[in-house]
Amino acid sequence: MKKLIIYILLLSQTAFLSCSKWLDIQPESDIDRDLLFSTEEGFKEALLGIYTRGAKADLYGKELTVGTPEVLVQNYRIKPFDYSKYLPTKNYKYDDADFMQRKDAIWLGLYNGIVNTNLILEQIDRQQRLFIGDNYRIIKGEALALRGYLHFDALRLFAPAPLVNPEATAIPYVTSYSNKTTAMSKVTEVLDSVIDDMEQAKELLANDPIRKSAYIIGYPNADTLANTELHNPSLFLQNRRHRLNYYAVCGALARVYLYKGDKVSAMANAMIVIDAKKFPWTNRTDFLAVDNDKKDRIFYKELLFGWYIPAMNNQYNSDWFPENTNYMYLEVDDTRSIYETSGPGATDIRFSQWFTGLNSNEVSIQKYRRNPLGDTFIANRHYLMAPGIRLSEIYYIAAECTYESDPVRALAYLDEVREQRAIAPKVQAASLEQFQTELLKEYRKELYAEGQLFYAYKRLNKPIIGFQGEIIPANQSIFVLPLPDDEIIYGER
Repeated sequence: MKKLIIYILLLSQTAFLSCSKWLDIQPESDIDRDLLFSTEEGFKEALLGIYTRGAKADLYGKELTVGTPEVLVQNYRIKPFDYSKYLPTKNYKYDDADFMQRKDAIWLGLYNGIVNTNLILEQIDRQQRLFIGDNYRIIKGEALALRGYLHFDALRLFAPAPLVNPEATAIPYVTSYSNKTTAMSKVTEVLDSVIDDMEQAKELLANDPIRKSAYIIGYPNADTLANTELHNPSLFLQNRRHRLNYYAVCGALARVYLYKGDKVSAMANAMIVIDAKKFPWTNRTDFLAVDNDKKDRIFYKELLFGWYIPAMNNQYNSDWFPENTNYMYLEVDDTRSIYETSGPGATDIRFSQWFTGLNSNEVSIQKYRRNPLGDTFIANRHYLMAPGIRLSEIYYIAAECTYESDPVRALAYLDEVREQRAIAPKVQAASLEQFQTELLKEYRKELYAEGQLFYAYKRLNKPIIGFQGEIIPANQSIFVLPLPDDEIIYGER
């Protein structure tokens, strides 16, 4: 598209070609596209290229995982000298030049991926004869799921939540590769389109290898009895959790339906994941292991889907979470407040493992710390992943969907996660308001530095609560990021 602010890329698994302008983008030649989509391998490369692009620092490799949403929800402390240049973001200064650059790059990156899903989807049906086995359905299903997933995150950032204004003008839902401007859709229209894409994806992925009993989730360097994720003779069908597999799509649908307010459909999709018992809770011995090469800090086996980000190791641990307080850090009392250590949270294994004291008052964030000898799974317990959807969030969704009809059952879903993290059950929530307060606390504990808490506050239209009880009132000027200026001007928004 010519006026929507998007880069059009020739996709490959490892590299991308970008245009030098935001506007008047030159499309790929017909020859280039014909060559790329003339073989099954070309479709595979195009699909894997979208995941590779999503793992870059401006999207899920950093910004949408440990970056902007986590800063906005007050999950870090930042020194006044602000080496990171995120302090204005933390203070909601949306006219700050560094914030605007990052925010515009997020928009651009999301739509970059969306346009390239459309390139696949516009070619794949006419080339169905190229595919062997179930690869046609898998590639098309994942492309549809990606299109919905990327649009949904654009919606969650750049438009009001449906609880506040479901008929508000939101974002363009782009379903074709064209030089015409895509009209803006309303919030409800975008959600319906996301759901339609994901429901189609779910149907297409019905025979996903991850659904087979022989597919056993485990660590990549585990013995064959504990892990079969690398056993498929087709490299393309290995490590299904690195891509939007069947269960990840169900989890994403649960997330989208809940955002829309359809708790019945959200619960139905959450229960598909829970009832499958495909994703094992992490053994405490793996989480608490002393040696980095034996340690699982991110509850790897519980990931329904994650972005593979080995290239981000140095940036995470040298620039973002270094073993000093020049960038993102916490104070000791912050961690005690998050994990409620004055009560049952004193035994929370996340509190003991995700933060290391630097001095008497400050701590370094260890959640993504890797073995310094290497970035690959050979030197670590598992791959370096940016969590996309995890099992515990599915339990939180089930709890929220259940509370009003069966509060005891809802608390049981919360307590299942708490038990796995070595903390006592919650007392009965006396009201929906109290339940939501407790739920948001659990989101912060479990999904710290994963980018999801901001969206939970926004979805429920709740005040953001700081570490020490500071209250930031729910405000659309905070929850809704402004569109890029060029999108407004040249897209005629």
